Amino acid sequence: MNSLELQDFDIAKSQYKVCSKCIYDERVSNIKFDAFGICNYCHQIKELKEIYGTGNHKGKKLLNEIIQKIKIDGKNKNYDCIVGVSGGTDSSYLIYLTKKWGLRPLAVHFDNTWNTAIATMNIHNVLNKLDIDLYTHVVDNKEMDDIIRSFILAGVAETEAATDMGFAYLLRLVARKYSIHYVLEGHSFTEEGITPIGRNYFDGKYIQSIHKRFGKRKLKTYPLMTFSKFMRSVFFDRIKFIRPLWYINYSKQDAQEFLIKEFGWKYYGGHHLENRSAAFFHSIYLPTKFNSDFRNNTISCMVRNGIKSREQGWKEYNTPPKHDPHLLSYVKKRLNFSDEEYLKIMNKEPKSWKDYPTYKKRFKLLRPLFFLLSKAKLVPISFYLKYCF
Repeated sequence: MNSLELQDFDIAKSQYKVCSKCIYDERVSNIKFDAFGICNYCHQIKELKEIYGTGNHKGKKLLNEIIQKIKIDGKNKNYDCIVGVSGGTDSSYLIYLTKKWGLRPLAVHFDNTWNTAIATMNIHNVLNKLDIDLYTHVVDNKEMDDIIRSFILAGVAETEAATDMGFAYLLRLVARKYSIHYVLEGHSFTEEGITPIGRNYFDGKYIQSIHKRFGKRKLKTYPLMTFSKFMRSVFFDRIKFIRPLWYINYSKQDAQEFLIKEFGWKYYGGHHLENRSAAFFHSIYLPTKFNSDFRNNTISCMVRNGIKSREQGWKEYNTPPKHDPHLLSYVKKRLNFSDEEYLKIMNKEPKSWKDYPTYKKRFKLLRPLFFLLSKAKLVPISFYLKYCF
C-alpha cells in the first residue's frame, strides 16, 4: 500500500519548489509561480479580497446592500434565506450571523448518515438557542454507502463528491419549495482558499457514470443534480448564492472560541472531520492512495494570514494526518470491504475523474455564460473559477 510522501520538516530542504508566500508546492495542480516565487493561488486570494472588499469598508457596504435586498425579497415569507449547516465552524458561525443581521433563515442539513455525534449535537445546540427551524434530508444509508463504495471501486479520489453535490442540489430544492431566492454559504476563501481542481472534481454526470458502472442500488432518495436540473434551477428558480464570509474579516479560530462560549459547541478535531466519510477521505484515503493532503489549503491560508510562519506550516503539513484509530475498520465494515479487498483496491493504480464521463467540457464551452451567471450570483463564483477553465 502507498503512503503519504512526507518532506523534511525544513522547508528549505524540500525537493519541490514551494511558494514563497504560502506552502503550496509544485505538486499542486495547475500551479504557477511569478518572478518572486509567489504562486497563482496566492494571487487569486489577493484578487478576491480586492473584488469583495474583504474586511474593509467596501466589503461591509456590499454585504449590507445584499442583506437589505434579502430582507425586502423575503418580506411576508416565513423565511428570507437558507443556510446550509453541517455542525462545522463556518456554517455554525454563519447561522449566528444571519440572526445578528436581522435575517430569518431556514437551516438546511444534508444527512449522508455518516455524521459524528458531535456534529449532530452542534447543529441542534446552535439552532435551538437561536430559535431557528431546521430542514433535514436524510439519504437512505444503503444508497449513500453504495455511492461511496462505487467511487472507491472506481479508483478515483472524489469519494465525497456525492455528499457535496447532494447538499448543493438540496439547497436549491428547498429554496424552490419555500420560494426563497437567497442561499447563504459558510465558506471563507481567506481561511480555506479555493481548492485546486486536481483531485476535487464533482458534477452530476460524474456521480451518475461512476454509480451506474460500479453501484448496485437504485438511487431513490439521493438528490442527483443533472445538467438539465442544474440549468432549470439557475434560470427558473433564480436563486442567488451568497458567501457572506467573503466580505468580512473572519477568523475561524475566533469563531470557534465564540461558538464554544455561547452555544456549548464542540470542536471535532480538524477541517471536515465532523463527518466520518469526510474524515476517511481527508485523513486516510486521499493521503494513502493518491499521495494528496488537502490540509495544505487551510495551512496555506494560516500562513498567508500570519497565524503561522511558512516554516511552522510546512512542518505541520509534513506530519501525518490524525484520525480516529477505529475509523478505517468502521469504514471497511460499513462498506463491506474485507481487509484483502481493501488492500487490493488501495494498491491499484489510481484513476482520475478524467477517465469517466463528466460535464467538464460542457462547462468550459459555456464559460462566457457562467461568467455572467457568476456575476449575477446565480452560480457560485468558485464554480466559475474551478469548472470553466
